[in-house]
Amino acid sequence: MQRLKVLKSHQGFMKYFKNTSWLFGEKILRIVTGLFVGVWVARYLGPEQFGIFSYALSFVGLFTFIATLGLDEIVVRELVKDESRRDELIGTAFWLKLFGALVMLVILAIAVNFTSNDTYINTLIFIIASSTIFQSFNVVNMYFQSKVISKYVVYANIISLFISSLVKITLILNEAPLKAFALVALFDSFILACGLVYFYISYNRYLAISNGHSTLDSVSNFSMVKNLKFGREMALSLLKDSWPLALIGVASTLNMRIDQVMLGNMMSFDVVGNYAAAVRVSEIWFLIPVVIGASIFPAIIRAHKISLELYRKRIFSTVKYMSLFAIPFAIIVTFLSNYIVWLLYGDQFKDAGLYLSLHIWTGLPYVALFALSQIIVIENLARWSLYITVFVVIVNISLNYILIPIYSAIGAIVVSLIVSWSAQLLAIFILYKKTNIFHD
Repeated sequence: MQRLKVLKSHQGFMKYFKNTSWLFGEKILRIVTGLFVGVWVARYLGPEQFGIFSYALSFVGLFTFIATLGLDEIVVRELVKDESRRDELIGTAFWLKLFGALVMLVILAIAVNFTSNDTYINTLIFIIASSTIFQSFNVVNMYFQSKVISKYVVYANIISLFISSLVKITLILNEAPLKAFALVALFDSFILACGLVYFYISYNRYLAISNGHSTLDSVSNFSMVKNLKFGREMALSLLKDSWPLALIGVASTLNMRIDQVMLGNMMSFDVVGNYAAAVRVSEIWFLIPVVIGASIFPAIIRAHKISLELYRKRIFSTVKYMSLFAIPFAIIVTFLSNYIVWLLYGDQFKDAGLYLSLHIWTGLPYVALFALSQIIVIENLARWSLYITVFVVIVNISLNYILIPIYSAIGAIVVSLIVSWSAQLLAIFILYKKTNIFHD
């Protein structure tokens, strides 16, 4: 009780705790809304139409790294180091992201020629891909991250989520075509961009007034639109630091999206729809290691500074307790998979139950892998993380190319199992060789 009172009175702790709580709450709300509205959309569209939609989303996802450029963490880091360069940092990052989004659209126009997509599917792809233009305004998110006040970003996200959900429900009730749901993805990004700009201007107007400036002064001094400044040297510096993260982003995106894209090109969209329905349910519990890992990461860093014994204890305790939750959870979902799918999606997605019972086990290695990846960062072995990811991508694509034509979606799930367990074993091997965590 005394320790709790001390923590409550600790200004730094409460600042980070409140910030994390806002982010966690928004994630939970997004999951709940996604289960309700997202499942309703899937039931309305049916396996084939939902498969086409999921395929288009996954295809665009393969190229989003071009729009993000791995800049997010780097810009946050630089803003924390020197906020006096805020306008140039945010402005440069914005123009880089906008340019990246336009380049992505050009590359997409070339890439679709190497697929079996028809004109309708390509139209869906370009509607969804156009949303990356508005995602350039995500630089506001980086600014609020650097200030550890993510509640404004959460406000913008919740507003966007609420409006988007209402629009999707309206489309379902009015029996709208699939293209309308693709337009919602574009609309979402526009609404979120407007929200981020609004809260950025409002927050800085509040700061200006607090510092004795007039409202007009605050608008001219702090408006993101007026103060965006592109710095050539700044751009080169940011890109120099961000390219390794961009490469990791490429590999990670390929691992997450390539299965549905390859299924869409090799199998029917009905298969993709059933597979995507199972994956959406299976991936919900990936939030657990992410949230827990983010919470205990600072504690592991501190333990690393104190002693090897404490460092090991916290690492192994984290993996143990997350596994104690994950294994029973996977077993329960395996046995109840058909009922879960029927409850959520109805009788249309008849194959999704089998897919879910198998795919749920692909997440188990990530419980340990997430903790191991944090250790790789602490031990300054980031380049090895890149090597693992690139290796996994090669294995993923190669095995999918072999197994999908033979076993369809089951083949894709088998590949996911092989890839996830291989990544974990590789991470353990590298840490065994490069650190003394597993031995003295």
